[in-house]
Amino acid sequence: MADSPRIAVLGVVAGSLIAWNWIRLEDPPHVGQAVVMVLIAFLPAFGRGLRSRLGLAAVALVLAAGNAFDVGFGLHAPGRMISRFSSGFAEFYDVPLPFASGTHPHMHGAILLGVFVFSAAVVLAVVSLRMGWAVIALMVGAGWPATLLAGHELLRGSAILIGALMLLAGVRDRPRGFGAATAAGVAVVLVGVFASGSPALARRAILNWQTWSLNSPQTKPVDVSYVWSSDYSGLNFPRKKTVVLRVKAPRRSQYWRVTELANMVDGRWKEQSVLGESPELGEPGLVPAAARDESNWIEQHVTVEALRDTRLPAAEAPVSFDVSRLGAVDYDRAGVVYLARGLRRDDSYTAWSYEPQPTPKELSRSKPIYPPAIAEGKEYLEVELGAWVPPFAAAGRDEAVAQLFKHDDQVRPYLPLEQMARRVAGGARSPYAAAVALESWFRSGGGFSYSQHPPRTKGKPVLVDFVTRTRSGYCQHFAGAMALMLRYLGVPARVAAGFSSGKWENDEWVVTDHDAHEWVEVWFRGWGWVPFDPTPSRGGVSGAYSASSRAFDPVAAALVLAGKEGLSAFANRRGEIGLPERRSAFSADIRSSVSPPLHSPTDHRSRAPGLLKLLAFLLIGIAAAIAGVKLAVRRSRYLTRDPRRLAGACRRELRDILLDQRLHVSSSATLVELTDLARAELGVETGGLGLHGTVARFAPPVYAREAAAELRRSLRAVRRSLRQELTRFDRLRGLFSLRSLGLS
Repeated sequence: MADSPRIAVLGVVAGSLIAWNWIRLEDPPHVGQAVVMVLIAFLPAFGRGLRSRLGLAAVALVLAAGNAFDVGFGLHAPGRMISRFSSGFAEFYDVPLPFASGTHPHMHGAILLGVFVFSAAVVLAVVSLRMGWAVIALMVGAGWPATLLAGHELLRGSAILIGALMLLAGVRDRPRGFGAATAAGVAVVLVGVFASGSPALARRAILNWQTWSLNSPQTKPVDVSYVWSSDYSGLNFPRKKTVVLRVKAPRRSQYWRVTELANMVDGRWKEQSVLGESPELGEPGLVPAAARDESNWIEQHVTVEALRDTRLPAAEAPVSFDVSRLGAVDYDRAGVVYLARGLRRDDSYTAWSYEPQPTPKELSRSKPIYPPAIAEGKEYLEVELGAWVPPFAAAGRDEAVAQLFKHDDQVRPYLPLEQMARRVAGGARSPYAAAVALESWFRSGGGFSYSQHPPRTKGKPVLVDFVTRTRSGYCQHFAGAMALMLRYLGVPARVAAGFSSGKWENDEWVVTDHDAHEWVEVWFRGWGWVPFDPTPSRGGVSGAYSASSRAFDPVAAALVLAGKEGLSAFANRRGEIGLPERRSAFSADIRSSVSPPLHSPTDHRSRAPGLLKLLAFLLIGIAAAIAGVKLAVRRSRYLTRDPRRLAGACRRELRDILLDQRLHVSSSATLVELTDLARAELGVETGGLGLHGTVARFAPPVYAREAAAELRRSLRAVRRSLRQELTRFDRLRGLFSLRSLGLS
């Protein structure tokens, strides 16, 4: 039985049937490559004994996979093969059959590998005289793809049955499993023939891969889509994250904008789609000159994984797209591109965006001089359908707003929200001051909290109740409220919807369904649309002008907002950026209290130089003593190898640093709370300091010692970050402060 000619004949028959049913799934079919796969499948037949055959089968698998996925031999070859097979297999969820093999190479490779695997299984079973297993391998390997695409069902079913009978006729005695194999094969083919001919199932096939997954018990494909308009009813993210986009772009954090919500209708933000007649993005008069300069653009290569939408995500503000591989598109002048057929898995395109990176000083100097679309057409100043407010600093603005609330019944319920906007940012002297004041208030100064299931609202508009009572919500609440409050202040604003940056992996941004987000865009003269993010604990723009940015310097922003009023106005301007109202070391009253009184030129002329020198030496000595004592105290805490004590020493050192920077710190604050305070107040990235401290404090000794070593390194990184974030004056003040010694 096991002679070479018979093995060759049976293997060729089975391999041909398997290849015939697999390669018809692609257009055009690659017959030559399928033949190569069948020939490689014969390699295990040359082994003597089971171990030898399995070894040759492993070698054949590597050869076949390398050929199917065009991967050479090297250290990283196995990983590439697995990755490309996974990608090709996943494509069957979205790509209709038959597919164009030239545009889906990984899917093509998965089909070739399927031809090899099932052909090799038949050959191994034949040479081992296990014909029942050979029949099962043929029935599954040829019967499965036969049911994926309608056409010539009876012919294919008959051919597979004939092939099974030829395998069984190759032995004199019935092998074990003969009855089970025959029944299984007949069942698979008959079900496939019935399904392919059924009007209810023939259109998408009985084993359509779009309806099942080996990785989860779901009966539907992983399919992520969104209704971008505001809802406020709560969020229910699935536990398992689904990757929706992969974006090759600069590592600087980006927001991937999908659409913009510019219309306020019955208290909810809605899309305003105005399709342009030419493939040009940007509304006339609202696009700054810098956005037309290609040297200011950032390039993104976007690959769609599981996003179902007609809009193309891109970093803001998008100015150009290359969609040549996607088909027809429509352009919304506000910066949204619509794809006629909708996005599919593995769709890819290139986008270019103008990302403004102004400084607080530059934005504070942007005057509220608006183009006709805003100043006359009231674009982006609508507070309810058909109701507008005058732009920022316009003559008679306050009177016009008062009349609006007096005569418009739809707007009147929003009076508490407008009053809160004036309370927080009504004294702002520029649109930027208003924007950063509201953003900071929502993120840190107003007592708001992030919740995916906020309290329900009864009897009031949702955003009014959110701002005045619950102060709990998710990004739709925060962005919607801030944009509407800005409009009541006369600042043109809108809500942007899309995704936050995602996670940086393998030189690209990996964006999941959990990264869906909304934020605020504010228009500034000379800069165009600039993003702000008022939602705490979610995202953060990269520009240092925003309170959501790690690079945001609240002290510098407050000084910029003080403007010509000088440093004496610093304390009064803190409230405009959401900082606590407290005295500043720069304020005039404090400066006068620490300055020595001036003497008349005639008082003690001969003694003045000596007295001044004595006072100078005395002050230097006191300062040196303070610094020395503080250094000695801190160093003495680390004279131990106990990880618990080291964790306590790190906690006390971080607490001392915060105290010396004039921050209010609770004596019972944990290390995690201290790191949150340092991040929020000083803009310092604390990394894993809190986690390492917790492990060093409470974990078993072997883990605690490792965490303690990492803890010291993390604390040194925090100190380096402090040196970069704090001004020289702040560092000197902290060095000589007595607060950490409990003396001030």
